[in-house]
Amino acid sequence: MSMNNKKVHHPSGMVTVIVFTLCIFTLFSSCSARIDGVVREGGAAELKLQTALEPRTSALMRSFRGFMGDAADAPVLDGRAISLSMAAAPGVRSVSLVNTGPEAMDGGISITNVGDFLASGGGSRFITFTEGRDASSIVVVLDRNSAPDFIARLSPEVEEYLMALMAPAIIGDPDSRLEYIALISAVYGRPLANEISEAKIRASIEFPRPIKTILGGTSTGRQAEFEVPLLDVLVLEQPLRYEVRW
Repeated sequence: MSMNNKKVHHPSGMVTVIVFTLCIFTLFSSCSARIDGVVREGGAAELKLQTALEPRTSALMRSFRGFMGDAADAPVLDGRAISLSMAAAPGVRSVSLVNTGPEAMDGGISITNVGDFLASGGGSRFITFTEGRDASSIVVVLDRNSAPDFIARLSPEVEEYLMALMAPAIIGDPDSRLEYIALISAVYGRPLANEISEAKIRASIEFPRPIKTILGGTSTGRQAEFEVPLLDVLVLEQPLRYEVRW
């Protein structure tokens, strides 16, 4: 049964690999982000990212980087550093992220095969890519058991920021989104907690053929649209499981 043009909710929450891939660049802080991408036959993907930190998050991260010994004029989002660490990750062909300001960066990511993206040396995968003549699919599953290893393989910079924000996806506690926001409010203040609560990542992804079913977003023809709350990714109160079939 086709689910085109209809939003579908699932108890565990579902998302596509491409949305989650780019969420990683933005999940260490509240920000505005726009993602445009193409998934090709064979599993290769090309992604474009525009992202900028919100003011209070930027101030917090600048203080954190100063405490770690970085120069006062160092970018809060370091596109070059993230590009270098990301380029060495499994399944990645190339990364080019450049700073358009101290708190903003644009660029592109080329992925050789989405099924190989960030696979561990032991073959552990959080993405399942299946391709056939008449039907293909991408399924992504992420929970608190797999998230720390996934983040560590992606970028030390991202892992450090997540630790600074006490993200339950990394440290394990607290258990719920409400508890996490209460913790952020107590430690960093309500304005920062509000930025995190309101932050969303929006993505538009084109697939090789018309989409047959989508869980976690909407679709028209070959185009999928997603809006991912940052808080869901930071906390992982419930495992995230997203799918696209085409």
